[in-house]
Amino acid sequence: MRTCLGCLLAAGLLTGCGSSADSASDSLALTEMSGAYTADVSANGSHALVGAVTHGGSLWDLNQQARQFDWNHRAGEFSVLSAVDFSPSGRYALTANPQDLVLWNVSTGAAEGFWSSPGEILDAVLSRDGNYALLGLGNHEAVYFDVRQGGIRASLRHPARIRSLSLSSDEQYALTGADDYVARFWDLQNGTELQRIELGNTVDTVALAPNGRLAFSSGSLDQAVVWNTSTGEPLFHLSGDETFFPKRVSYLSARFSANSDQLLVGRADGVVELWDLNRQSVQRRWKLDKRAAYGPTSTGVLAVEFGADGASWLAVGSNGLMNWLR
Repeated sequence: MRTCLGCLLAAGLLTGCGSSADSASDSLALTEMSGAYTADVSANGSHALVGAVTHGGSLWDLNQQARQFDWNHRAGEFSVLSAVDFSPSGRYALTANPQDLVLWNVSTGAAEGFWSSPGEILDAVLSRDGNYALLGLGNHEAVYFDVRQGGIRASLRHPARIRSLSLSSDEQYALTGADDYVARFWDLQNGTELQRIELGNTVDTVALAPNGRLAFSSGSLDQAVVWNTSTGEPLFHLSGDETFFPKRVSYLSARFSANSDQLLVGRADGVVELWDLNRQSVQRRWKLDKRAAYGPTSTGVLAVEFGADGASWLAVGSNGLMNWLR
């Protein structure tokens, strides 16, 4: 999960909602006014993890609306985190700065592993039970790393820096997005590239559907496309008719629903959209809460998640606010 100041500013100047957007029904400050670099929400919506600009990492209990643990890599220091992620099971979480990564136990708050990275970490995602992490590195490599025993299980070479990652639910496949404007779909068992799709700018965000058949990829102020992982063919563009009227929007976060029928996306201009993938249309649209009515109020959507009740959604803005959407 990443954000880019240039993307946020450009999005605020160049894009609009296109139609009315609902407001968040409730919000909670997870950071000080300076906001967050990165964030994630657990799959059941019970916890949030943020990497704050001024006070490092922290785990929040969203049911109690209270900070549960402070998570930093060295005693007495606030870590500047480049990536955070919950395991799909919700039992473990990962925090990464550019040089190293830590595996945390969500229940106890204890660190269960500390590792130095083979390259600058730009993004990271955990496997279901927290045994492995897929790391996107600045040295043009994505590695499938054993966070229990150490060591690299698979290495995926690219011609550019890897900005975004997603791991299939069965942990057999990976999706990567890089600075060469290409999103790639990989077989993790043998390190083979199976499909790719080319965009028109740096690939900011990628996501894989639980069924493994759909992928989402978006470029910075460029296309955002849902595509077929079997054929590599685009199904439709979220960003509009790319032939007739290109719509330049940056998407910073994305999550498919458990049944792979819906897609929840967060934009750099503070808008969250819920897409019906069968109808290829927007079902709902929200605008995240502002931190204040004055001064700089732009916020990018760093993380999105489906609520456990099936009738609510969650999103974290770069301004440090947790938003409940209904």
